[in-house]
Amino acid sequence: MSDDDLITRLEEQERRLVFSRFDHADAWHLGSLLVDLATSRDLPVAVDIRRGTQQLFHAALPGSTADNDHWIVRKVRVVERFGASSFLVGRRLAAKGEALDAKYGVDPADFATHGGAFPVRVEGVGVIGVVTVSGLPQADDHALVVEAIETYLEE
Repeated sequence: MSDDDLITRLEEQERRLVFSRFDHADAWHLGSLLVDLATSRDLPVAVDIRRGTQQLFHAALPGSTADNDHWIVRKVRVVERFGASSFLVGRRLAAKGEALDAKYGVDPADFATHGGAFPVRVEGVGVIGVVTVSGLPQADDHALVVEAIETYLEE
């Protein structure tokens, strides 16, 4: 898949995966769904869901490490700053041959444009939070979050 095709697909996901509302119960349900998906596949991931600055859900599954928590924080900062998934931001930059630190003057120790953090976008409101997975290759982290949100929104 070309960079342009991937970027188009990622943009389509963000337009489509919008919540009608998102509260503590929604975070718990979505987080539990992510944990169930990861556990059934024996995936060594950490899962994190935030609304604003409040962490509403966190789980560290077997095989994950404290380093995954650090990656989560760095990916979340990208979504909070750019209002788009960390994977989409990274793919857009890569397609232009640019790096986040050089283009925006941010410290790569604080921001990670690696897949796995996806915006919680509420219809009529905008981005109010972030769902993040860390522990797999970046495309797989992103895909797991997207799969869980798709499943949740179909329920």
